[in-house]
Amino acid sequence: VQLQASGGGLVQTGDSLRLSCAIVRRTVRSYNMYWFRQAPGKEREFVTAVDWSGSRLDYADSVKGRVTISRDNSIDTMYLQMNSLKPEDTAVYYCAADMYASDWGTHDPAYWGQGTLVTVSS
Repeated sequence: VQLQASGGGLVQTGDSLRLSCAIVRRTVRSYNMYWFRQAPGKEREFVTAVDWSGSRLDYADSVKGRVTISRDNSIDTMYLQMNSLKPEDTAVYYCAADMYASDWGTHDPAYWGQGTLVTVSS
C-alpha cells in the first residue's frame, strides 16, 4: 500500500486547512485510515481515524470539535479538515492505514505516508 499526503502549508492562528491522503497503490479494497502528527521535538501522536467503511470515527481529545475526518472510497482519498488552527497544531501530519479492518481501534497502522508539514503562525 502506498499513501500520499498533501495539503500542508503555512497558515495563521484561527485559519482552516484541509489535508488529503490518496491511496496510490493498494492491495485490498479498503482500509481503516488514520492521521497522526509529530510536532518538533515531540513524539508522534494519534489525531483521528476513520474505519474502512467510513461509519466509525475516532478523535484525539486535543482536536475534538476542531477537526473532521472523512473519506471518499470512490477515489481512494481521505481528508482531514482542520479549523480554528492553533500554533500547537504545528506538526508534520502523516496519513496511515491498517493492514486489516479488524485492527480498528489499535492505533497501530501498518502503512504510512510521507507526511505533510502544517505550520501555524501566531
